Amino acid sequence: MKQVTGSLPDVSERRACGVIEQHRSTQRYQARDRGEQRKIEQRMLELVRAHPQYGYRRIWALLRREGFTVNRKRVYRLWRANGLKVPARKIKKRSVGVSENGIVRKRAERPNHVWTWDFVFDRTQDGRNLKWLSVVDEYTRRCLALEVNRTMASQEVIDVLRGLIHTYGLAEHIRSDNGPEFIAAAIRSWLGAAGIGALYIEPGAPWENGFVESLHSRLRDELLECELFTSVAESKALAAMWRRSYNDGRPHSSLGDKTPGEFAAECGAQERKDSGFAAGKCRLSPPGRHRTGTLDGFF
Repeated sequence: MKQVTGSLPDVSERRACGVIEQHRSTQRYQARDRGEQRKIEQRMLELVRAHPQYGYRRIWALLRREGFTVNRKRVYRLWRANGLKVPARKIKKRSVGVSENGIVRKRAERPNHVWTWDFVFDRTQDGRNLKWLSVVDEYTRRCLALEVNRTMASQEVIDVLRGLIHTYGLAEHIRSDNGPEFIAAAIRSWLGAAGIGALYIEPGAPWENGFVESLHSRLRDELLECELFTSVAESKALAAMWRRSYNDGRPHSSLGDKTPGEFAAECGAQERKDSGFAAGKCRLSPPGRHRTGTLDGFF
């Protein structure tokens, strides 16, 4: 029996290990050359760089195919020690926008020529979401709608647009970003059936939808950052008040210091004077009328 050397020469290995409750095999362990592990780790990192979407199981399989004698648990320990993980899978988004649909290349030339819409978000006092939908006539700068609710799906967006067409007439085009509500199949199908051209701007280029972005800047500065909303009902009431003030009480330098409401009224008078179709600044039918024909009953 091997004797433990040191201060207790007469104590056996068995006795010493029993006292400290340590297995005897720990006294016979011979450290292995770690050069092999360094090779495995180095090759593992090379494979990870070459295949960043592979997990440790597939990397282990590749190592085994290359002749390394290593089990999966060992690869997993090395994987964790190096802080490795598989990158999260990226969800592809549909991109239907082009820069030709921006406000510079596709300008509104008359009322109801181009509408624009977008969402902006805020919260009520209890921390729950509020989703605001705004619709703007780009030519008159008039805010046609400012709807707010907790959520707003595609069908609710269609309902808002249908109501605006009843009130103001049918738009020729409507400009938007690539938000999921606007590129949804239901929205695109409805716009196509109604004869409204969808102008989707280039993804990641909000300046190409500048009129609605400008409205949202003023909305946030004058309402969202100033009011503490306690409920959806209160938000709806304040939204209606702000929209009236914006349309009828706020002069726009781009409109000759007229309010959007005043400018729209002048356009309507000009349309009636020109019988709706003569050459001039405003040539479409006055608000409240829309095209007839195959769309009768559609709205």
